[in-house]
Order: sequence, then structure tokens, then C-alpha cells
Amino acid sequence: MERRDFLRAAGPAAVAGLAGCLGGGSADTDYDVGMSAKAFRPVRIAVEPGTTVRWLNTSKQGHSVTAYEDDIPDDADYFASGGFDTEQAARDNWGSSSGGTMYEGDDFTHTFEVLGEHPYFCIPHERAGMVGTVVVTENPETATSGE
Repeated sequence: MERRDFLRAAGPAAVAGLAGCLGGGSADTDYDVGMSAKAFRPVRIAVEPGTTVRWLNTSKQGHSVTAYEDDIPDDADYFASGGFDTEQAARDNWGSSSGGTMYEGDDFTHTFEVLGEHPYFCIPHERAGMVGTVVVTENPETATSGE
């Protein structure tokens, strides 16, 4: 069962207690990772294989979700907003009409199948430290999911 489905089924008390796990800090959120002006919230999220993670731009800044291609597990599918197949293509196209820019309210999803750490960043805010990690593990409740 996906986290959002669990929260809907579990009721308001569970939603209020687990709202921070969704990254938005509000009981009515429907995303896993939010984007502030220069940070992903939460910075690190742990999920089981087969989980679809949803990023939502909750700020007025333009952002991207771009995997560090050389740092994701060898068998993992590359992921980047804009649908690019490589990190270099995402970087080269940033700012163009097909650059993968996520504006306020835009979202991006990716399904994680391969165990391991999947680090990613925001192209325009990488130097400001806007980076995050999705940890794919059989036991997400025991993995660190700090903010």
C-alpha cells in the first residue's frame, strides 16, 4: 500500500501524526517531497521498491528534479523532470522551453525499483545546496529520513 493510500484509509488522526513524512507538513498534502525556495522537504526520504515518489513545487521559484547520473545504482532508471535520459541532457536544456522547469504547483513523479540511494538536485539551486536523496530499502521505517 502506498503511503498516500494508507493515510487516506487511516483517517485524520494518523494523517496529523504522519504529515511531516509527506514533506508538506500539512494533513491535506498529496505529495512526498515539497520544494521550498532552495531546499527539498524532506531532504531524504526512504521508500520500498516499487514506490512512486511525487515531488511538488510548493514555492514561487522555478525548480528541477535531476538525478546525479553517476551516483544512482547501476541498474536504476535515470530520472529528471522534463523526461531527460541523461544528466547532461537535463543540464544542457535547462532554461529552454523543454528544460524540465517545474513552476509553482507543477509536479514530477518517478517509480523507484532498485535498492540503494538515489541522489538528485535542482539545477538552478544546486550551488545553494538544493539536493536530496531517495533511499530505496526493504525496511523504510528503519532508514534515516531526516529533513
